Amino acid sequence: MLMTAITSNEYSSQCNDYYDETILSKIVPPSKFDFHATTRDNQQTAVEYQTSSLQDVITTKGHSEHNSCHEEQPVEDQSYMKPSQLTRVKYLKFLTSPNVLLEQLPCPPSMRKFIVDKRQEISNIVHDRDDDRLLVIIGPCSIHNVDEAMVYAARLSEQAKLYESTLMIVMRVYFEKPRTTYGWKGLINDPLLDGTNDINLGLKMARQLLLDITRLQLPCSCEFLHPILSHYIADLMCWIAIGARTTESQIHREFVSGLPMPVGFKNSTTGNIQIAVDACVSSRTGHTYLSLDPYGSIICNTTWGNDDVHVVLRGGSATGPNYSQKHVSDTKHLLDRHKVNTQIMIDCSHGNSLKHYENQLLVIQDVCQQIASSTNRTIMGVMIESNLESGNQVLIEGEKDRLVYGQSVTDSCIGWDSTLDVLKLLSDAVRNRRMNEKK
Repeated sequence: MLMTAITSNEYSSQCNDYYDETILSKIVPPSKFDFHATTRDNQQTAVEYQTSSLQDVITTKGHSEHNSCHEEQPVEDQSYMKPSQLTRVKYLKFLTSPNVLLEQLPCPPSMRKFIVDKRQEISNIVHDRDDDRLLVIIGPCSIHNVDEAMVYAARLSEQAKLYESTLMIVMRVYFEKPRTTYGWKGLINDPLLDGTNDINLGLKMARQLLLDITRLQLPCSCEFLHPILSHYIADLMCWIAIGARTTESQIHREFVSGLPMPVGFKNSTTGNIQIAVDACVSSRTGHTYLSLDPYGSIICNTTWGNDDVHVVLRGGSATGPNYSQKHVSDTKHLLDRHKVNTQIMIDCSHGNSLKHYENQLLVIQDVCQQIASSTNRTIMGVMIESNLESGNQVLIEGEKDRLVYGQSVTDSCIGWDSTLDVLKLLSDAVRNRRMNEKK
């Protein structure tokens, strides 16, 4: 067993290559952590890390110590395992550590500045602070083909430039999909769409795609379903969603408290808005929780809290759609009572569209009327599921070559022609509101 020690300054220096400055501002320096720290002979506090070989991590009967860290480690003979160990594990596969992937696919300084600037612009919109544009989170329900995603991104980047005075357009680049029961879990989990679950490949494909999209001067957003995966791509994200199934999760609320970008909490799948409000209250507060450092080691992370959190209304199975003016007003009063940000985003899909993609157009028309006639700017953003082609298709394992080009394999989406229509509607709504404010 090897023992290494690094000083707090050395640790911070190494982390600078992994976290951007905004993240570091929300993380208490290691010297404040209750690690196994000791002070010897007036030396700086040292943080001790234990490292071990693969064989110290997992002993697999009949396997050489020279096995690659990316190879599957079958667990066939479980007789040697202690009663306390998992006995239902089929095999183990070790992942590349975050720092390795970030070194292989780095974020250039110019791109980092672009991302930080866009996060600040989104924060200003979220708080109605010197920016009256509408935040538009738009794109495919999920990414299953990176080439198709780049075609969509290239088109959307042109629209972002066209409407930059009225809309802050951010592309949905979703790599993880929560499943009610089972199904394809997204590009990171199964990038080849064949059940092989090559997560190392998925992480690399996801990060490369984000870099390519950001080079188009188009900000990216996603949902963080598994906090561990965020360590590989969070530095490239400008806005994050926490979905209806995880908004109530304490782990996700803690995790959001340290994120350096604005985050939207959706109401529950049943339509409970209080859960999203509670999540905002929780994540605004600092937390101490388990996390990873850039090298994949488990650490104790203490955060200051995230002020850039807000509620996303997405409808619900019990309440039905909740995008009406009354729902927006009631939610604003609820947020005001809890003394949290009263700016609200409307998800035009999911429960608000009753899971029929064409209904997104009806939701958008109603929201545009509210935006144009209102002077309090309560609705600060919308979410829209859009793709190159409308509708969706069933993904059959092993038959990805038969998929329709540009069509979703998860939730149905509006097509590109409708996307152009809704962007114009939203832009016109902002212009009309500005005119009404001058009267």
